[in-house]
Formats: sequence, C-alpha cells, structure tokens
Amino acid sequence: MSLTVRASGTLFSPQFARTFSAPKLTLLRFSKPSPSRFTPKINMSSSASASAAAAQPIVEHVVLFKVKDDTDPSKVNAMVNGLNGLASLNLTLHLTAGPLYRTRSSPIAFTHLLHSRYSTKDDLSTYTVHPNHLSVVKDSVLPICDDVMAVDWVLDDVQGPVAPPPGSAIRLTFLKLKENLGEESKSEILDVIKGIKGKFAEINQISTGENFSPARAKGYSIASLAVLPGVSELEGLDSKQELANVEKDKVREHLENVIVLDYVVASPQSASL
Repeated sequence: MSLTVRASGTLFSPQFARTFSAPKLTLLRFSKPSPSRFTPKINMSSSASASAAAAQPIVEHVVLFKVKDDTDPSKVNAMVNGLNGLASLNLTLHLTAGPLYRTRSSPIAFTHLLHSRYSTKDDLSTYTVHPNHLSVVKDSVLPICDDVMAVDWVLDDVQGPVAPPPGSAIRLTFLKLKENLGEESKSEILDVIKGIKGKFAEINQISTGENFSPARAKGYSIASLAVLPGVSELEGLDSKQELANVEKDKVREHLENVIVLDYVVASPQSASL
C-alpha cells in the first residue's frame, strides 16, 4: 500500500495548509458485533431512482481513515471489503470505500476514504448505529487505524447521478475557518464553491455545505466534493492554475487550514487496499 503526496496549485491547494499535530482518534461506542460477513459492493442506483432522488436534498457522509504503518494488507482488505459491504443496507443511496488516489494537502496522512449518501439525517443516524456498521468499525477499522475523521453535510440539489459510476474521480476539500468568522463570510465561501462548476468544465457535479457533526470533524466546518468523469479530467483541472488562483483569492483570508484529497470510485471487483 502506498500513498502519494504531491503539492500542486489546485483549487484550495497546499499553499493554504499549515501543519499542526494530528488529534487523537475519537472512539465510538459499539454494540455486540454481528456475525454477518461482507463482500465488496458499491451500491449503484438505477438511473430512474437516481433521478428521483436528485430532486430531493441529499445527506453527504465522508469518513477519512489513517491506517497504521506496516498493517498486514489482508487486514486492510478486510476493512475495505467490510465498509463496502455496508452498501447492502437499504439506508444508503450510495456507498463507496477504498484507498485515496492522492493527498494534495493534509496535516494528517489519511490513507482511505468512505463516501456515502442518504435521503435524510435520520437515515444517516440509523446507519451509524446499525449493528452491521458497528461490527465493521469495531472488528475491522479501529484495530488498524491511527486516526479517523468524519464530516457530514446536506446537499440541497444533486445535479447528475446520486451514485457516481466506477472510474469517477472525486476531489474532496475540507475547510477549517478562522475563529469568529461571521455568517456572511461563511455564505461567501459557500457561494464561491458552488460557482466552481460553472468555471471548470471538467466538473460534472459539485456538492458543498456546512458540517453538522462537529464532534468528529476536527474543526473543519465546510466541505466540498467535486465529481469528475475520471483521472484525466482531474489532471485537466489541475492544469488551470491561473483560473484556480482567482477563485482561491476570494476566500483565502477566511481560512486557517485546508485538507484536499483525491479519490477514484472503484468497481466492486477492485475495491481493495
């Protein structure tokens, strides 16, 4: 397992980040593990159901994992497979988990990611305490992870499929704002992010919002998720440094720290390590 860290002049790139000590892992409470076993699976909604769901708000749930150095690859695979197996729960509209493609900027060396979508906050809450979820976290995640971070937000209107197809590239950005920043400044930041899609043709879908689970987010309060067709479009996005700098300058003064990560949605057969 390897993690490539590369700085670049992308939107919300490493120029913003300032190194700080990684916080301790916040443990969750668990119920008795379920005996269920899981196989890798990514829940792909049909076009009809995806279109129907797109008319309603979507709850985004992103979890970042830092796997311990020198962890046995079989244990990493078990974690990834177990997480992807949670896509079988009827609560999820979409769920994918796997290794990060690239870390652009982060004070913590995260290695893996889970991204899932729900119709309501209640569905997310039910998923969080579901015995299958608790079993995977207790048996496969916590024993091999040094750190975990989770961010949740609401997307008012999905443009495009609820379930990004395999091969899609996703750029995730998490913003830690300066203290005592007013609501007007927060709205300005969100408006800038929402406007990115119209300025970068490579982006198919943009999702952004304020985190509503602060206890698990390590101080990062605004998140965004950009979906692109694939890695080539991701590289094309990075080539537009001058245009990206214009957008960064609009929010730079409000930011204390930034995490920028890239992830590629895997097919069910390749969702490992």
